[in-house]
Amino acid sequence: MIRFTQVHKRYPGGYQALKNVSFEIAAGEMVFLTGHSGAGKSTLLKLIAAIERPNLGSVLVNHQNVGALKERALPFLRRNLGIIFQDHKLLFDRNVFDNVMLPLQICGFDYRESNKRVRAALDKVGLLKREKSNPIELSGGEQQRLCIARAIVNRPAILLADEPTGNLDTGYAQEIMAIFKSFHQVGVTLLISTHDETVLQNNDVRVLALKQGELQTTSTGSGLTAATGSGQA
Repeated sequence: MIRFTQVHKRYPGGYQALKNVSFEIAAGEMVFLTGHSGAGKSTLLKLIAAIERPNLGSVLVNHQNVGALKERALPFLRRNLGIIFQDHKLLFDRNVFDNVMLPLQICGFDYRESNKRVRAALDKVGLLKREKSNPIELSGGEQQRLCIARAIVNRPAILLADEPTGNLDTGYAQEIMAIFKSFHQVGVTLLISTHDETVLQNNDVRVLALKQGELQTTSTGSGLTAATGSGQA
């Protein structure tokens, strides 16, 4: 489903965000990505969505080398991806319903089908009764659930989340993780970036750990163990 092979990413100015990163994530797997601030977690997620391109190595998603895709092919790639950004990227001049509707409008979905999908997504995250509210009226946890609804309204096969519980208290964080687990149970592939130790310890799934752009360890959530000297997971 997702495969990195000796991936390097250097930004203009010389900053090396990722160095020789290799791993695989199987279809339907749920994986956490952890590491210090600046370790390369956000860059790694952006490479999967072709928001950034690698300088060396390959990033395969569903057997497609996404780093080599032409611009006109990117919308087709992203229809199978749901992305939850760290900074939300909500539209505060539109209500909850319209925020979730936007990806379907961009993809050209039929209006009647779009309405059904939006309400199903909002119902899934517990926001159906808030569909006419503006994002500014929502709590932090509700805004995060709105981001999740927008990310899943396309019914993607892969869901990427960048620090989805980073600014939430324990109660809201548990609610968000419960939503992710429900997606995992129906076969969605999830890659979740987090530095929340509580989340890592309470979920017995694979963990990829980055340090200064290099993949250091692979483990389950109950604790990190050293990976092989090759740096591969």
